[in-house]
Amino acid sequence: MMVQDAHQSVLLDEAVQYLVCNPGGRFIDGTFGRGGHSGLILRQLNEQGRLIGIDKDPEAVAMGEVLAERDSRFSICHGSFAELADMAGRRSWDSVDGVLLDLGVSSPQLDDARRGFSFMRDGPLDMRMDTTRGVSAAQWLNTADEKAIADVIWRYGEERFSRRIARSVVAKRQEEPMATTRQLAELVSQAVPRKEKNKHPATRTFQAIRIFINQELDDLEIGLKAAVDRLAPGGRLVVISFHSLEDRIVKRFMRDLARGPQLPRGLPVTVDQSESPFSLVTKALKADEEEVESNVRARSAVMRVLERRPLSGRQTGGQA
Repeated sequence: MMVQDAHQSVLLDEAVQYLVCNPGGRFIDGTFGRGGHSGLILRQLNEQGRLIGIDKDPEAVAMGEVLAERDSRFSICHGSFAELADMAGRRSWDSVDGVLLDLGVSSPQLDDARRGFSFMRDGPLDMRMDTTRGVSAAQWLNTADEKAIADVIWRYGEERFSRRIARSVVAKRQEEPMATTRQLAELVSQAVPRKEKNKHPATRTFQAIRIFINQELDDLEIGLKAAVDRLAPGGRLVVISFHSLEDRIVKRFMRDLARGPQLPRGLPVTVDQSESPFSLVTKALKADEEEVESNVRARSAVMRVLERRPLSGRQTGGQA
């Protein structure tokens, strides 16, 4: 039985279709969330198939534990997909047939004001995906120096008014500590002199602080490498990203692996030495109009698929 709630998994059918090529294989859902992808993966597996779910969020892990009680083929781990190698190793999984990463923050996290992810809902300025560890956004904003705050907002949010916003944060916290999402959203709105049409002025700042607090891009780079290192021949890595910073990392990582070693021209090497063991399965995929209409979050989603070539040498074609 599938665990689910109001959360709609983006590119659900497409992701699972590309991921599960061996119904009796071993798979990892590195971002369990509320179980949408995991539930469909399990429906595609036979009795020999196995699935590990991973999530930082204790609430997601609790839902995963419910699913694990109902389906012995599934188990859940609390942590980041950057720890994928350790989690697979504990089960003696030297190789896996597929890894799925659905990046970013989930709808239930955004909709829960207590989590502090959204500028649309007033609540504690937390933003931690894993509420059991690390510093909250409020703790960081109240202690970091102005340059550090500006650097984070620029690097992870690509916000051109990052310095003005950082200056305002430091000035405001001298009057009272930064504590709520509304407080930060109003501060950013006042600090940004020119507004983008149909975009809240705090969008980039909230994104940047969330990415930094949760080490999302660092985890992504570690997790991508850990995933491909574990892929069995014919195994696939499926990644769904939701903003350009994530997708840029995924695109370059997959492209470079598919290209193989860039050797000097004329170097005497065999075909096996020059050909990459990886290939791009398809061009980048996006949600269709129907899915975007029913789930606005799908508008920015981009899915990319990488395969470790089967031992038979069968090749699949794709483009970045």
